Parts: sequence; structure tokens; C-alpha cells
Amino acid sequence: MKKIEVKTLHPGMVFSAPVYIEGNNLLVPAGIAIRKKDIDHLLNWGYSTVSTEGDPVKENQDPQNAGEFRKTPVLGAGIDDLDPSGSMKKKGNVLSLVEVQENKGAYRSYVNLIQRLDAVFSSIESGVSVEPRTVDNLTGRLLQAIREERDSMIGFILGGEVASHVLAKSSVNTAILSALIAIELKFSHPKVMQVVTGALLHDVGMLRLPKEITGKSGGLSEAEVQRMQAHSLYTYKIITKELLYPEDVGLIALQHHERWDGQGYPRRISGTDIDMGARIVSVADAFEAMVSEKPYRNSMMGYQAMKNLLSDNSRRFDPDVLKAFIKTMGIYPIGSIILLNNGSIARVTEVHGDAPLRPKIRILIDEFGKMFKQDEGELIDLLTEKSLFIARALDPREIAKRRD
Repeated sequence: MKKIEVKTLHPGMVFSAPVYIEGNNLLVPAGIAIRKKDIDHLLNWGYSTVSTEGDPVKENQDPQNAGEFRKTPVLGAGIDDLDPSGSMKKKGNVLSLVEVQENKGAYRSYVNLIQRLDAVFSSIESGVSVEPRTVDNLTGRLLQAIREERDSMIGFILGGEVASHVLAKSSVNTAILSALIAIELKFSHPKVMQVVTGALLHDVGMLRLPKEITGKSGGLSEAEVQRMQAHSLYTYKIITKELLYPEDVGLIALQHHERWDGQGYPRRISGTDIDMGARIVSVADAFEAMVSEKPYRNSMMGYQAMKNLLSDNSRRFDPDVLKAFIKTMGIYPIGSIILLNNGSIARVTEVHGDAPLRPKIRILIDEFGKMFKQDEGELIDLLTEKSLFIARALDPREIAKRRD
């Protein structure tokens, strides 16, 4: 491993192998350009060197870093499901409301993260050895995507347009949300990396459960519930014994179903005895589960999911973590469809942390009933447009029917 002095780095610099902080914490994956912010963070944190096994390469030169994942399954709805105008094609009876004309790059990154994580899960399920740095690479790519396309990545979570690879999609979504909470809580970069890694792997133990349990559409028996709850123990063993991650990462997965009031599993620990990373993943995982389709129920609107979290009253979640999540996501998360007091229908495009009820919105159907394609509708900031306010949230499926 070669040491590179931070003062020799410059924005746009690309290496042929991952670049690490303190030997184990990923700064950027191979082939990903170093940003000015990355260098500024290193200087602020007091790092004088980083390490890599690679060499600097030109940005348009193939760094040959992704060979192990070139043969990945195609998702049920990937970038190839875009029609020539850039909007999503219909999948069954569902029409995605995520407008992707201006952020195809972000969508490709999102789909690629799911594909790559699914390949990791397939290897683990098949008993094939997986190098920790493969997961580290994914963690770095995910954080890079959040830095560059934060709002788009949040919007994809509510979009729900990726139809397959359910476990990988759920894990990527949970990791995105966990990263946002950790960043809001001012975690150091290495700690954010640790939380994201734990979030990506938090449910990998589900691969060791029978398909008749994980895919069951009806209620589970008491014995099946006990088998299902064992997944956090399986996950802990996979993370610490097979992938050889440190205890800190394993605890995130082991304890993410523990509850603030001590009524969770597997150990029924409570409060601050629960690992901080696990408390973060617990909130992110709960929100993701509510807004995603499951075999046993339909997905929930982002607004309703937020209401459910807000009514927790310190039973399941750390109140400070929940507060950070709400500040990050808003009461109406990005991608939410809302009805305005003048009868217009819009999509939330950006939230204000200090004014969660006054987000930025994009008009989909105006007060006269005119429908807009792509991002042609007016962009309005409710923080400054005082005459308008949100009357209620709408189920996206209602709007899909209107647009058919």
C-alpha cells in the first residue's frame, strides 16, 4: 500500500485502485474522481496522507476496477426502461412518478448500486468468498452518489420503480437514509462509512432463511417469527466471521431491531446501550419498509410513513436520531405527491430542514387541470410563496391513473 500526501492531491484526480484513509476507511473507490470537498475534509480532519495500491489515471482512461461485477443481472426496471423522452415506461399497472429526464446519471448510479450489491448477496448466498473491499467500494460509491445527487437519490426511494432484487434494493435504500442521518448528526467520515457499511449488510442474514418464510404473503406462525428474528444473528456472523469486519460493524446489524424501550430483539437491550449505528439503521430501515411494497401489504405514502415515525413517542427509536431524520427528510419527503390549497397537484423536490412543512415543489397538474410532462411544471418554493400551502398528501397511484 502506497502513501500519498494529501497536499499532492487535486480535484478531478482519479486512481486505478481505491484510496483509503488510515488503511481501512475508503475515501473514494477506484475510477471515481476526488473532489475539492474530499480534500478539504482530509485537511480539516488533520490527515496528511492517504493510501492506495493504485496509480493516478486520466479521467477518460479505464481504471479496470469493476471487473468482478461486469456480469450482473438486469434489474426489473433499469435505465433501459426509459422511453426516448426520458420518462419511465409502464411496468404492469404502475407508472413511476420519478421524473428522470434531467438525472439519468443519478438513476444509473442508483441502479448500478443495487446490481452490484445483489451480486455480493448472490455470492454470499452461494458460499462464494467476498472480499470486504468489494463492499467498501460500494460504500464509497453510495456516498459519492449522495454527494453529487442527494435529492435524486432520496426521490428514487419513494419512486419504487426498481421491480426486482428486493433485498438489495431495500438495503441500498436503507444505506442512503442512514448516511443522511449520520451526516446530519455530524459524524466523522470514517464513522459515516462504518454506518453505511452496516446498513448495506444489515439484512444479509435473510439469505440464510427459507424462502417460504421470507416470501410468505400471509401471517407468520410463532415458530416462523422466531426463525425470522434469527436473521440478525445470522447477519452478525456473516459480517464478523465471513466478511471479517470489526465488531462495530457487526453490532449495527445485530442490534438494529432492538428498541429504545427495551422490547426489541435479540437481546432486549434499551436506550443508549444500543449501538448508535444500530439506532440510525433502525429508523432508516423502518421508513424504508413502510414505503416499499412487501409480499404482505402495499407500500405507504412517504407522508404517512413520517407520521408513523413521529407518533413513536420514544418506544422504538432514539428521539435524537428521529429528530435528525425528520430534519433531513422533511414531513413530506422528496418524491412525495401533494395537493395544494388551490387544487394543484405537485411533487416535492427539495425540503427545508428548518421548515419541514414548506418544501420546494414541482407542479404536475395545475389548478386548471392542465397536466405537465417531465419537469415542465412550475417550480415553487413554499417557503417564499406564502399564499400556497399543502392541503394533504396524495397516493402516487391516484396520479398514475389520472395520467393514463
